[in-house]
Amino acid sequence: MAYKTANVTARVNPEIKREAEKVLEQLGIPVSVLIDSLYRQIIMQHDIQYAMTMPAVTTRDAMTAEQFDCMMDTSMKQAEAGQGRDAEAVFKA
Repeated sequence: MAYKTANVTARVNPEIKREAEKVLEQLGIPVSVLIDSLYRQIIMQHDIQYAMTMPAVTTRDAMTAEQFDCMMDTSMKQAEAGQGRDAEAVFKA
């Protein structure tokens, strides 16, 4: 098993660092994982072609209480009308 013992040091604008770390936190990705995966992509591609984007789905944290309640109400009505699929079918897909 390879141990992570090498350090990477970079000087960046503090505001850029703060903003980037906010996005990484929303994605659930630690900075060290991002750097490690970037390095792996560089090795595999022999190039820098790396992109990550925010999910298109709005998360609960980004919703107001009213938006969340509306979404839940719509979902409940769809479930009651039989417009959904059971969990097993969804996981198989």
